[in-house]
Amino acid sequence: MNVVEAENLTFTYRVEDRERPALRGASLAVGRGEFAAILGANGSGKSTFARHLNALLIPDSGRLSVAGLNLPAGNAAGPLTGDQIEARRRVGLVFQNPDTQFVSSIIYEDVAFALTNRGCAEEVARKRVRESLAAVGMSGYEERSPYALSGGQKQRIALAGVLAADPEVLVFDEATSMLDPEGRREILDALVSLKNREGRALVMVTHQVDEAALADRVILMDRGEAIASGSPREIFQDRALLARARLEPPVPVKLYLDLREAGIELSRCPLTVAEFAEEACRLR
Repeated sequence: MNVVEAENLTFTYRVEDRERPALRGASLAVGRGEFAAILGANGSGKSTFARHLNALLIPDSGRLSVAGLNLPAGNAAGPLTGDQIEARRRVGLVFQNPDTQFVSSIIYEDVAFALTNRGCAEEVARKRVRESLAAVGMSGYEERSPYALSGGQKQRIALAGVLAADPEVLVFDEATSMLDPEGRREILDALVSLKNREGRALVMVTHQVDEAALADRVILMDRGEAIASGSPREIFQDRALLARARLEPPVPVKLYLDLREAGIELSRCPLTVAEFAEEACRLR
């Protein structure tokens, strides 16, 4: 069963007298409980698509269904529909810069913000905050300030705030792009630990092929369209397809393809350095 279904979505940014098409008939789907990576170079439309999932942007045309809600197209200037408002509850979005998501200088208050706004009982809110912080490895930080944390810790607190609201779809929009290697690793570890938990769909928007390798399925976007969908091994072995999307395969896949061209066959295409080392050792 699909939790996200998009068909022929179009969207154009309009600034003063200028127009810039960002989605040009994008069609894709994400299943319930699936970990999908939407991968593409800068300008491919992937982040624009992500912002449609919780009605931050309204499509010009096309059909979009998210978490059982039908999100109509073409009413960007009008008030939000009930389904569009509900989409903001059912879809949690983690942005590039965690500082833009903080609403309090106390971590407990920040993580509990959505629950408090909904009139959630204090006892239930405290339980949800504890569970969410534990899920991202930040237990015991309730009384600290998010602004005193490292970049990776800040992003994990932002993720905890989204998790506390218990969304059906969790979207990471380039959530590691502003982090150093350690912070990036922290967020990716947290994301993998959430994989397939409680049937929640995870959608990771990224231009990093090594991040996309963690997903169950890769949806490749280029110039506003979804041009391919498949497992990471299927997508990354197709050099022509990646070139069309203005991307390079991950280093382990590139080495695998170079070896294959040289007549050296590994038993499978490795997605990580560890997998490549394991396959290389079998050549002895």
